[in-house]
Amino acid sequence: MNSLLRVGIDVGSTTIKVVVLNKERELIYKKYARHFSEINAVLKENLAALENVVKEKSFSLAMTGSAGTGIAERIGLPFVQEVIACATAVKELIPHTDTVVELGGEDAKVTYFGEAPEQRMNGVCAGGTGSFIDQMASLLSTDAPGLNALAAKGNEIYTIASRCGVFAKTDIALSIFQAVVNQTISNLAQGRPIDGHVAFLGGPLHFLPELKKRFIETLKLDKEHIVEVQDGNYFVAVGAALGEEAKPVTMEQIHTSIAKTEQENASQKREAGFVLFENQEAYAEFKARHDKDKVPQAQLSEYHGPVYVGIDAGSTTAKLAVIGSNKELLYTSYGSNHGSPLQTVIGELKELYKAMNKDTYIASVFTTGYGEAIVKAAFHADDGEVETFAHLRAAQEFCPDVSFVLDIGGQDMKCFYVHKGSIGSIILNEACSAGCGSFIENFAQSLNMTAGEFAAKALTSQAPVDLGTRCTVFMNSKVKQAQKDGAEVGDISAGIALSVIKNALFKVMQLKDVSTLGDHIVVQGGTFYNDAVLRSMELLLGKHVIRPDIAGLMGAYGAAILALESGGIRSELLPPEQLESFSVKTKSFRCHGCGNACLVTVQNFPDGGRYFTGNRCERGAGKEKQAAKVQNIYRFKYDRLFNYYQPLQAAPRGKIGIPRVLNMYEDYPFWFTLLTRLGYEVVLSGESSAHMYYKGMDTVPSDSLCYPAKLAHGHIMDLVEKGLKKIFYPCLPYNMEDEEN
Repeated sequence: MNSLLRVGIDVGSTTIKVVVLNKERELIYKKYARHFSEINAVLKENLAALENVVKEKSFSLAMTGSAGTGIAERIGLPFVQEVIACATAVKELIPHTDTVVELGGEDAKVTYFGEAPEQRMNGVCAGGTGSFIDQMASLLSTDAPGLNALAAKGNEIYTIASRCGVFAKTDIALSIFQAVVNQTISNLAQGRPIDGHVAFLGGPLHFLPELKKRFIETLKLDKEHIVEVQDGNYFVAVGAALGEEAKPVTMEQIHTSIAKTEQENASQKREAGFVLFENQEAYAEFKARHDKDKVPQAQLSEYHGPVYVGIDAGSTTAKLAVIGSNKELLYTSYGSNHGSPLQTVIGELKELYKAMNKDTYIASVFTTGYGEAIVKAAFHADDGEVETFAHLRAAQEFCPDVSFVLDIGGQDMKCFYVHKGSIGSIILNEACSAGCGSFIENFAQSLNMTAGEFAAKALTSQAPVDLGTRCTVFMNSKVKQAQKDGAEVGDISAGIALSVIKNALFKVMQLKDVSTLGDHIVVQGGTFYNDAVLRSMELLLGKHVIRPDIAGLMGAYGAAILALESGGIRSELLPPEQLESFSVKTKSFRCHGCGNACLVTVQNFPDGGRYFTGNRCERGAGKEKQAAKVQNIYRFKYDRLFNYYQPLQAAPRGKIGIPRVLNMYEDYPFWFTLLTRLGYEVVLSGESSAHMYYKGMDTVPSDSLCYPAKLAHGHIMDLVEKGLKKIFYPCLPYNMEDEEN
């Protein structure tokens, strides 16, 4: 076999990598391509290119990768598990490596070599992987390389869970990369430090140098301990080529196996499952029924008198609706906020002013949605309203007796019951956005389609794939498995439409009885423009539902109606000339009004107005009432507990550290006194903070620990950094009560 060319094919969750090594084990050919879930087609293209390289020469081949196992089995090619393939390449090409950090499309791995080899891999969450980076890039209207370029210009790292839309794109990009680093280290290291000579492998770490830089800085690696790798994105494919599993094969044998497999698949009849539309006539009836739910409209250019404006600044889009005195819709705007809702709204307002004639004026403006408060403050809107009430008010225009409203937006989902015209219970999705608009859009992008093109494919599906209701990036695995079983893109699109509604009804709402929804159901949000999603809702409930023709604009339309009903006469909205010169200056600072030390971001507007984010109370916005100052009892307790006791100087037994965590908030005086009497100088760790957590995140042995327990690791590392050789922390599973006597 030594005289043969060696070929490795890595079919991953998002890409296909092909390498060819000569008999000296030198890389003479490599190709890296995204397959957009069209695995079979892209694999054929790669095999055709490979045939031009190997020609008539004999070669050995092995496949690897998360999506490669089924393909290898189907066409009779040898397969090697990707972890083994990666380890083989590392030992062959960079044998001095101690630890490998590898990121792929859906997985993250940390592999330890040396005397105690071990491999850690992500389980239920794929947050810190390539697909997550792609999705975050999409939200900022860029791609992964664009995100990398933005991160290179970033200065401040924010917590991504905060309302990042008000921050600069560069800082958001930098923060996204840091979030990936934190996720990988905290979830995978689990008590075993990532140190020694560290190699960074996989596509994301190869193509995104700023991501690699965040790993290096977080792990505090110097140049000596960074293993430089030329083709880190091909290592798994190279390992497959070098492994013992590789077997001699010819291109003719491969083509014959593929043709035979395709013929077998074509001859198999797949049983139809949950069919959305039996035929074209059923779809035509569906369309005719829903086309009746339309809002009255008129032309703004021909309208005279007052208009009322609703602005819905959502998580991914900004919508604007303008109505007349009879609630007729005169003008709309719908677009992505590109990570900057204020700039998007500015553009929309400018276009509105241009569309108005000289006999039209704005009487009142209401804001709603994710950015309700900041948009109101920035542009002097007359008032704002919570989005649930704005959506209800819009729904009542289409169905006065509405009993239930389901709104599925870009990243959020709202379900609320209506009783006698008022909102009853409200159910929202929380940490997970699976089943929302961005969920479908990201899938469409992974297939290199627009959301509309992807949705249209579902309408003719006769066997929708059951994809469940799991995280978006993990659904890719189910998609690939479905494709191996012969599923078409339409079946996948229909399956996703079903999963969206199942997620809403049975995961978020935990619906047990369909009758509780009533018979007057209104659905809203841009997601319901997808006919497959709407049809899935009706079939699963067995009920007719109302989808307004402006489903994606209902928040803005409801806000406009509320503006009309407020009785406003002349709005104070910024005029066109002020919009032209509008700019925002952003400044961040740490508020020291209490121990939280919030990172506050303040937006300064040209007219002197300001808007604060990141503050957990009014102090961060400078609104503390001076006249109501009282003693901070918690601060008093904290100082009395930790600052009152003075350590023993020149202690005969030296220093001993105590972490400032958990039960020390009650028992510190006792332990301080005891250890001081024994002749020790007691040294405390610093105050708790996010930075303190990051100090010890790679030492946490289990991801299931609570946050205070994880934080304790950071305090221990803080004491280690202070040079403490002795650290005291007792385990007290049971505390006896003091005797009364």
